[in-house]
Amino acid sequence: MAALRRLTQARRSSSERAALAGEAAAQAAEQALRERAPAPVDAGSAPTEQPAEPQPVEPQSATPPVDHPQGAAFFDCDNTILQGAAVFYLGVGLYRRNFFSRRDVAKFAWQQAWFRLFGTEDPGHIADAQHTALSLVAGKRTADLEEICEEIFEDIVAAKVWPGTRALVQMHLDAGQRVWLVTAAPQEVARIIARRLGMTGALGTVAEEVGGQYTGRLVGEMLHGPAKAAAVRALARREQLDLGHCAAYSDSANDIPMLSLVGHPFVVNPDARLRKYARAHGWRVRDFRTGRKAARIGVPAAVALGAVAGATVATVALRRKRR
Repeated sequence: MAALRRLTQARRSSSERAALAGEAAAQAAEQALRERAPAPVDAGSAPTEQPAEPQPVEPQSATPPVDHPQGAAFFDCDNTILQGAAVFYLGVGLYRRNFFSRRDVAKFAWQQAWFRLFGTEDPGHIADAQHTALSLVAGKRTADLEEICEEIFEDIVAAKVWPGTRALVQMHLDAGQRVWLVTAAPQEVARIIARRLGMTGALGTVAEEVGGQYTGRLVGEMLHGPAKAAAVRALARREQLDLGHCAAYSDSANDIPMLSLVGHPFVVNPDARLRKYARAHGWRVRDFRTGRKAARIGVPAAVALGAVAGATVATVALRRKRR
């Protein structure tokens, strides 16, 4: 990780930062996996040969592969597994623990309402949340934040998981496949969600830390868009996975790079751009939403008013707490 930290300090292009973020996420995920697993009895000292760099493949079928030893499944988090965005749940949870101001959490509430209403990620909202979170955790102990994340997501995972997506996760697990969460949320949050769902592990955004404390910087960049694809590619190389026999699930057009890597891309609760792309490329679409299906062709005024009302209720609740 020291080498990754040094690279982070240098000026990097967008593609280089994405590759660095992917490698950092894969390295952290593999390390977490080793820490959980018992040491092998007959582990040799000779280094193993590195498998070839996995390449993008053409989709093979509309049925998820669940019987190949080198297959695995990769699941996006926000609106694919969780109803809403993990980073905003984290923000509200940290506010209740005096990490954020009332103004910050009111902004989180509006951004969450936007995400739930339109089913698409706003890059400005994401960058906003990232900047706020990094500035506030700088200098804090990593162990402390991990403990807080455990408390925050104890109930959220149980209450906010889409049952249909959870069934897909379980299908891969029951078949003995490795199942990974891939998310822009911090790796500390990603690991908790993955563990609660019985997943193999998680790829998440890696925040730089020195001596057990956060520096307020990221390793590379947030695990988003091309960085997710880089992380999946890096993990596949480390775990000797065959991407042609892997499946990936996401709701967002931002994850087209990740979905295009695997032989079995699946679209879950898609935004409009991804739905259109999926239809053009013959990808399977699964929608577990009910009330929000109307968003495919436009948002009725009543739904829009509901979102505004929700944001207003959140603001009123904050004012009452201040009194």
